Amino acid sequence: MQDTAQPTTTPALSRTWAAHTTYRECSVVTSTAVYTVTISRTGQGFSAEVNGQPVDVLAADRLLRNADRLELLAEVLPTLGKPAACNLHRELSRLGFKDHYQTAADALGRPVPSLAALSPQDAYTVRDYARGQWGMTA
Repeated sequence: MQDTAQPTTTPALSRTWAAHTTYRECSVVTSTAVYTVTISRTGQGFSAEVNGQPVDVLAADRLLRNADRLELLAEVLPTLGKPAACNLHRELSRLGFKDHYQTAADALGRPVPSLAALSPQDAYTVRDYARGQWGMTA
């Protein structure tokens, strides 16, 4: 199996792949198929869909494991949320940063319109960057 896109190491709320599969009989290709497989976290565990239809998580996993090639189509990551973003704003203020969004953009290398929309990993990167500007470690 060859992956064309690697998911992040952050636990995602859901991921969707295109699973390219080749079917063979006696080493002869008989057909090919592309399945859209989505696995999501729920309050009760995990759920899965294949081509928009609910399936057992193990069946979806089997499709992914047996695919010749996987292509990551979408990934929904958790966001920081307002309470944690408020704490990040406070910490950046305490460290003397006036433009929190610019500080976050400098740390992440991309525009940041909202701290609440950051992933927890992004928030850690911003904190680490801000503390590093003052020579603070950990």
